[in-house]
Amino acid sequence: MDSSEIVNTDKENGVSQRGIISILEDIQAKYSYLPQQELKEVAEKTGRSLVDIYGVATFYKAFSLKPRGKHLISACLGTACHVRGAKSIISEVEQQLKIKAGETTEDKEFTFETVNCLGACALGPVIVIDNHYFPEVKPSQIAEILDKSRKGFDEVQIETDKRIFPVEVSCSHCNHSLMDSNYIMDSHPSIRVTAYFDHKHGWLILSGLYGSYKVACQYEIPQKKVVHIFCPHCHSELIGGAICPECSTNMVPMIVKGGGIVQICPRRGCKGHILDLGGSTLL
Repeated sequence: MDSSEIVNTDKENGVSQRGIISILEDIQAKYSYLPQQELKEVAEKTGRSLVDIYGVATFYKAFSLKPRGKHLISACLGTACHVRGAKSIISEVEQQLKIKAGETTEDKEFTFETVNCLGACALGPVIVIDNHYFPEVKPSQIAEILDKSRKGFDEVQIETDKRIFPVEVSCSHCNHSLMDSNYIMDSHPSIRVTAYFDHKHGWLILSGLYGSYKVACQYEIPQKKVVHIFCPHCHSELIGGAICPECSTNMVPMIVKGGGIVQICPRRGCKGHILDLGGSTLL
């Protein structure tokens, strides 16, 4: 789907700022950044000025005007991390990747950036790679962490593991499909919901494979943070009575096409999940 197709979806009713954000999200999902030509086309198709479009693109940290690598590394330079040795962590990352903060490796594998806070001050120094938090990290750990990120933290053996299979889910309130065929994850359509935490409100993408723990989010979610999940269609919060078997948090229920319910834990880093098909519950 190119930007003209994305814009035409909402053109008849006009495009609000929220609509612009949605369009830019789809473009970035396709290119990994926001190409200048695509921004010009969005401005032309929506009737908004290019200044307005750039204003939205530069206001939200989740957007990038420069090509990013396959993996995004963020290192905290906040006070708590700084006094615990953040500079040595940053130097080690730069040495390992042979780039400076704000740059992307030649092979487009990694983009490295520094930020003022990652919301985990008590666990500093902290780095985040592809939304995976590494607290109290040491320079000696950087090489191993980078190697794991190349292999994929949450990679699953789709072809051989029979416990992993695709599901199609819908909202437990309005029954509207939550599947997003435009965002492919684990080689399958993903699940798109809305997430809210720490006064931040944005999109959250989940793998459509039961048994995979891959996620992507508009904002970086601190480790162990409980996220409130909402349907992007009826805006109801998805929360049920079942308790996570791993951390005792209330699970998030979604209706499985063909019958049954899948429930996932909304706590960042917890892998608790339940699949109930016709009364048979599998952990």
